[in-house]
Amino acid sequence: MSTTARPSPARVANWHQLYRAALFESDERELPARIAEAERAIAQRAQELFNSSTDSIEEDEALEDALYGLQALQNSQAREKQAA
Repeated sequence: MSTTARPSPARVANWHQLYRAALFESDERELPARIAEAERAIAQRAQELFNSSTDSIEEDEALEDALYGLQALQNSQAREKQAA
């Protein structure tokens, strides 16, 4: 039997907020710090889910998608710097 518990709203909101802040950061100098902060929050949440006994497939997928999005953002910024 699967135990389905709702994740802590504060934990979910934290990585979501930091992820969105990185995505919408308009200051190129601040972007690397925003990305790093979001990556740390995502990694921390992933570790919490790994250590829990709850069914968290949907949030696991959301975390993976967010990391992929941050990596794409970081790669895009790196390409822009190289082109400049």
